[in-house]
Amino acid sequence: MIHGFNCLVEKEIPEIGAKAKLFKHERTGAELMSLSCPDRNKVFGVSFRTPPKDSTGVPHILEHSVLCGSDKYPVKEPFVELLKGSLQTFLNAFTYPDKTCYPVASCNVQDFYNLIDVYIDAVFHPRIDENIFRQEGWHYELESLDAPLTRKGVVFNEMKGVYSSPESILQETLQHALYPDMTYGLDSGGAPKHIPDLTYAAFKNFHETYYHPSNARFWFYGDDDEATRLELVDKALEGYSALDVDSVVGLQPSFDAPRTVVQPYDGGADAKAMFAHQWLLSETADRDCALRMEVLEHILIGLPSSPLRRALMESGLGEDLCASGFGDELRQMSFGVGLKGMKAEDLEKAEEVVNRVLSELVEEGPSQEMIEAAMNSVEFDLREQNTGRFPRGLSLMLMSLTTWLYDGDPFTPLAFEAPLAKLKSELEQGAPVFQALIKEQLLENPHRITVLLKPEQGLAKKQDDEEKAELAKIKDGMSEAELQEIMQTAATLKELQGKADDPEALKSIPMLGLEDLEKSETPLPHDEAELSGVRTMLHDVPAQGIVYLDAGFDLRAVEQDDLPLIPLFGRALFEMGTELEDFASLGMRIARKTGGIEPETFVTQNLKGDATLSYLFLRGKAMSENVGDMLDILRDVLSSTKLDNRQRFRQIVMEEKARLEQRIVPAGHMVVLSRLRARCGVSGYLSEQLGGIDALFAHRQLLKDIDEDWNAVLARLERVRERIVARGNLLLNLSATAEDIAAAQPALESFISAVPEKELTACEWTPASYPTAEGLAIPAQVNYAGAILDLKSAGYAFSGAHLAVNRLTRMGYLWERVRVQGGAYGAFSSLDRLSGSLAFASYRDPNLDATLKTFAGTGEFFASADLSQDECVKSIVGAIGEMDAYLLPDAQGYTAMVRALVGETVEERQKNRDELLAAGPADFAAYGKLVASAAQNAEFVALGGKETLEASDASLQVVDIL
Repeated sequence: MIHGFNCLVEKEIPEIGAKAKLFKHERTGAELMSLSCPDRNKVFGVSFRTPPKDSTGVPHILEHSVLCGSDKYPVKEPFVELLKGSLQTFLNAFTYPDKTCYPVASCNVQDFYNLIDVYIDAVFHPRIDENIFRQEGWHYELESLDAPLTRKGVVFNEMKGVYSSPESILQETLQHALYPDMTYGLDSGGAPKHIPDLTYAAFKNFHETYYHPSNARFWFYGDDDEATRLELVDKALEGYSALDVDSVVGLQPSFDAPRTVVQPYDGGADAKAMFAHQWLLSETADRDCALRMEVLEHILIGLPSSPLRRALMESGLGEDLCASGFGDELRQMSFGVGLKGMKAEDLEKAEEVVNRVLSELVEEGPSQEMIEAAMNSVEFDLREQNTGRFPRGLSLMLMSLTTWLYDGDPFTPLAFEAPLAKLKSELEQGAPVFQALIKEQLLENPHRITVLLKPEQGLAKKQDDEEKAELAKIKDGMSEAELQEIMQTAATLKELQGKADDPEALKSIPMLGLEDLEKSETPLPHDEAELSGVRTMLHDVPAQGIVYLDAGFDLRAVEQDDLPLIPLFGRALFEMGTELEDFASLGMRIARKTGGIEPETFVTQNLKGDATLSYLFLRGKAMSENVGDMLDILRDVLSSTKLDNRQRFRQIVMEEKARLEQRIVPAGHMVVLSRLRARCGVSGYLSEQLGGIDALFAHRQLLKDIDEDWNAVLARLERVRERIVARGNLLLNLSATAEDIAAAQPALESFISAVPEKELTACEWTPASYPTAEGLAIPAQVNYAGAILDLKSAGYAFSGAHLAVNRLTRMGYLWERVRVQGGAYGAFSSLDRLSGSLAFASYRDPNLDATLKTFAGTGEFFASADLSQDECVKSIVGAIGEMDAYLLPDAQGYTAMVRALVGETVEERQKNRDELLAAGPADFAAYGKLVASAAQNAEFVALGGKETLEASDASLQVVDIL
């Protein structure tokens, strides 16, 4: 026994390069997975099984609430204090349909222990009084006795935002219909109409029932000391003994026959229907089935040419896939496929397409090329373990929980070699693996749900009116004394929200100091060469045999009217075929020989502010032995892509349009920020043309042009190719080991020689004029408010100290006023030092004018705030954490390239770092005065319901988006 824990199982898991041990705490029965490996990005998590009994959202509200103070740390929000002043690489919490997870990550071991200490006390000893419940869950508000009664609450407003998204409504409807007889048939996040049914007593009881060590699963990953891990948890569990917690997640009984559900939604005046099939599969413990379904997903819908995806898109019935793919996050897995942008009356035709394709595949089997492409893609992803900014250890935790949560083996999801070898062996022997899988799991599986999401214009307003009528009825049934009590309760809550934490209590939260921070900038691996006259950046990174290549083409010669075509042209290169092969063969060749090649636009300003940098990057990755194949593919698509397939290009445009529309509600703050930045110079305008609302409008017009004058559209596409594909535009960026970089250079030079040389003239791009105050109208129950300030007009000059002020703006000033007091789900402050602009945005916000006033008051707050040096230090620590963000090998190479393009040298970064480390209250005040001056000429953009926008005091010029 080590610190109260007994080791039950110990295994080496070579797939992830870790030694894994499963421990059980003798006194409480808590289980703990400990993975030791060289990864310095350490991860801790504690997860609880939290199956809800209704759709009041109690697991979700509790997830928010436990982070609002604890016995050991009695401040309003220790979570936010950590966000302000930690080197964390991840700090959040998740609510799933059957579990709640609290993960943290950091590369600094002391910081890591600090995060763990605060999180463990938060989940086991939270200060969840009734006011915290009201703040995070829901409460009534009444401004005066004759004012209308309203409801507010962070989760309440968040879920109103979720239920404003058609895709979210579809996903929720599918899940509830697929698992109608168990906990998955309920909404753990909370349905807005049911959240007000949750009482404080039920909320408290849920915590007492499920947040016990006997129902906990602890996770550690990284290079920290294992004995210390066990000691920390054992000490935190003092005073607890074993408890029988009834949290078992049962199984959904199988259907006898498929079922159909019709669900209305409000998508605006031109909204169309969506449909989706979803099948219930076996349990997640069946790892053979899980891997095979992953491969089958790629075969069916993974590529534009995949048979099921292609048949649905070429049917002309819809615009893009939706609710499609394999799911293994719940106890019983699922597979789905759907289509958006269709007519409701075409449901049977869409179902027929799905059934026909699946039946043909059972009869004929997928081609050998399809299988090879899918197998290579899945295996590449498994071996690469590229989780982006998401810590690898956290991704592994969530994988492990797919079996561990249900009392299964936590090791099996992490070890893929055995099921992969078994699958390869069966395929080599000619077994009809995927025919059998399609037949058994899909075609002959009676447990299938079909959901038709039908547009109902005015539904959002109808629901708003119903809620207002319900609240009016509730108010009419209350006495004056009860109304006074509501007003007093809301006033007390606001007073508590606005009250500063006790300084001594704040000091109790463990924090790093300036002495714990790295004083010197650590350069990223970077070298430059000129290959055949082309600027080539080289980055020696531990890529484990993978070569990451970014082939960038400068966009400066593209005509202004053609800018929205650039992302479409990027897709066309890989999705329309070449003179040598059709798009299906090309797609499978890419999947067989590489880990994927994707187009991506890049736009920014340089550090001097005198040039706009814009590129179309073709970003690919391959094993070192396949670099030649990857470059051959790039050569072929650049030299001979066939752009004249009218229907194929129309499908691409339809998909892009549908994706831009789908993004509006779930990423409303990003839509607003893009629109705001379009007002700040050429780079912001260009970004809006490539991926913002301007791009959406351009795509809608382009679809009409394709139908009415295809030759003109084709001429524009050819012009884009002529202006982009030129050796003088080319930039190469290579990230791999030094050995693999050297081995790739002959193939790179051969590729360069195939790119044509031509003389091109740069185009002048003139940014459009936008309204000073703009409203973007969509059918939604929440808002996304935004403002932007031109700091340069107020004499702005960047200092590293501003990074600390901006962090405190986001995590302090805006968090307290827009989220805590205002009830929005989030608020953001984005300082662009290159353009000299400061942008604000809120997320799923019940307010509009109040939030815009908060944005406008940012400068005055900091100009007059009496900040202590301790508060400044906290923000400095957090800002250093952002500067030194943990990067995987491919991201190291890409980030180094961006810095070189912008002109951000190691010396420049060191200067910024020195200024940041030296920041004090005077810097915060000076920045505040600058912001206050610029705020006098602020511009505004708001996204939300039309009535709200038109009623705003900001005099918004309103345009319909959906």
